[in-house]
Amino acid sequence: MTSKTIVLTGASDGIGAASARQLAASGHRLIVVGRSPEKTRAVAADTGAEWFTADFARLDDVRELAASIADAVGDTGIHVLANNAGGIFGDQTPTVDGFEKTLQVNHLAPFLLTNLLLPQLRTGHAAIINTSSVAHRLFAKLDVDDLDNRRNFSANRAYGDAKLANVLFTKSLHAKFHGEGLTSVAFHPGTVQTNFASDSSTVMRLVYRTPLRHLLLISSEKGGRNLTWFVEGTPDETWISGEYYDERVLTRRVNPRIEDAALAEALWQRSAELVGIPAA
Repeated sequence: MTSKTIVLTGASDGIGAASARQLAASGHRLIVVGRSPEKTRAVAADTGAEWFTADFARLDDVRELAASIADAVGDTGIHVLANNAGGIFGDQTPTVDGFEKTLQVNHLAPFLLTNLLLPQLRTGHAAIINTSSVAHRLFAKLDVDDLDNRRNFSANRAYGDAKLANVLFTKSLHAKFHGEGLTSVAFHPGTVQTNFASDSSTVMRLVYRTPLRHLLLISSEKGGRNLTWFVEGTPDETWISGEYYDERVLTRRVNPRIEDAALAEALWQRSAELVGIPAA
């Protein structure tokens, strides 16, 4: 297997940490990113990875992270960027940047990170892997003119909208950059036993924090193997660029709005405006 330079966010816990440990055995250059210095350092120690910390609720952290990763990889470039950080949160409290937290952590931060790393991604003819969720089909009612859901907020809708944004972002990456050798994919890793809903006040928190999780959820290791499958796969052979997968299965059971190219472009333009970068 050819060694790759892999950047994996959301790697301090859950499926990100599990995938990092799985990937460590394959001789890749692994760069792990997490919010917690202690947890991220521990994953790095287990895997031999380089590591950085960033709080995706602070866009300045994302900008500093992108600069640090660019310096670290140099001329090598990045072969895989796995945008895996995310979560569901309980209220509408804005981040320091003024955005609803679910939107920022799940969509705006990885959108910004990916765009800032485009020179390194182009060098590596990278695959960009976006961890989404089946929630995009269940809860999303995304309105580009009200991405923060100020008019009709619920934690489930905010999460569903952000996960729909992940898929639309994947579609846009494919449309804009596939001709340059970049590939992109979005996937639902399975409903995984992690602490991702620990800050949420929704019914999801009940499922994730009680014995129900043993009946309804899969292990972090299994979810991590799904992420690892995309990371180690060959784009357009193992998986198809620009598509959405339920675990490892290409599925058409999706929110039909993922095929709305005008919506995807409008989301890209609005997201670029919000994070302060030129629109591609």
